[in-house]
Amino acid sequence: MNTSQEVLRILDEVLSLKGRSLSFQRSTPLLGAIPELDSMAVISLIGAFEEQFGMVIDDDDIDGATFATIGSLSDFVSSKLPT
Repeated sequence: MNTSQEVLRILDEVLSLKGRSLSFQRSTPLLGAIPELDSMAVISLIGAFEEQFGMVIDDDDIDGATFATIGSLSDFVSSKLPT
């Protein structure tokens, strides 16, 4: 499973989207477009990404642009993967 697919799976699971994320594309807007994605959900997602990918995400790494679209979120997660 590639990073983008894993990000979608985690989004679906953490936000309880019941498979809705299967139709998401890189350009699908997130923050402000998906009601389930509130500030508490962002914290839960960050924790899930850290656990799933074995990464550490600092508060300074996150801004609104990170959660703008599926693509921006996937790119962010990819950039934080341990090498």
